[in-house]
Amino acid sequence: MRISVLGCGRWGSFIAWYLHKIGHRVTSWGLPESPEYQRLAKEHKNDVISFDPDLAVSCNLAYAVQSAEVIIISISSQALRSFLPKVMEAGLGKQPIVLCMKGIEESTGLRLSQIVQEFAENPVAVWVGPGHVQDFAAGIPNCMVIDSKNDEVKRMLVHKFSSELIRFYFGADLIGNEVGAASKNVIGIAAGMLDGLGLVSLKGALMSRGTREISRLIGAMGGNPISAYGLCHLGDYQATLFSPHSHNRRFGELYIQGKPYDKLAEGVSTARAMVRLGEEYRVDLPICQTVNNIVTHQKDPQEALSALFLRSLKEEF
Repeated sequence: MRISVLGCGRWGSFIAWYLHKIGHRVTSWGLPESPEYQRLAKEHKNDVISFDPDLAVSCNLAYAVQSAEVIIISISSQALRSFLPKVMEAGLGKQPIVLCMKGIEESTGLRLSQIVQEFAENPVAVWVGPGHVQDFAAGIPNCMVIDSKNDEVKRMLVHKFSSELIRFYFGADLIGNEVGAASKNVIGIAAGMLDGLGLVSLKGALMSRGTREISRLIGAMGGNPISAYGLCHLGDYQATLFSPHSHNRRFGELYIQGKPYDKLAEGVSTARAMVRLGEEYRVDLPICQTVNNIVTHQKDPQEALSALFLRSLKEEF
């Protein structure tokens, strides 16, 4: 298939590398001014992966959009709304759009697939689940999920994208998979904060309570609460709450230490969006609220996290 990956950051460049590796004709698109694009265009590699010579690298959005049978978008979730009009203007046809990004729009509380559908009638799918670029590039396999309202497109993508490196499952709950995938980054920040405070033993409580918290919200939004216990959320905890490669976990750890972090931690914006959703659907989200209180309202982390884990003296959840 002819596939264009829009976005050439850490995850976008891996997706282009992976899909080319399993036999597709791939174009990796990036903004001409971005350092990631400039390095890929010049050296055909970054710090983790190296592109084969016939994997196209381009900053021509019209070419990338019009030449593709499938379009994959992998950018910051909060930039999706401003990016989509450019994709439309570039000559978008009716091809499927796959979102390889995790987040909830901070200003509206909308899921990313909902934002796309405000601009285009194209079939929309999401690609979520555990895994780090560094592990995949080293040949370490994992399982992921593709979900879509369009069953035909979902099944086509799963069959075309699966390999020994990534085994894809058919998603059956678009709401749950999007919310679960986005919110695991908030739980990842909380895990990093526990690391920074030397409270690693509390990660077990964080994991059990975090999954329950998100399952309540998914159910209130019309999804299947059980999705929180699948690959989109609980199944991604090892990669997010424990891995040294996790941007969100590392952000939380460095935040506690008072050190800056120069990578994108999607969980910061998602925490604000989750608080918004909790209020809208009248669901108690204590972990998301605590993370937001710390990173947005500058509450004392030690006090806020202590209050979080002392709140349930009578009931487990």
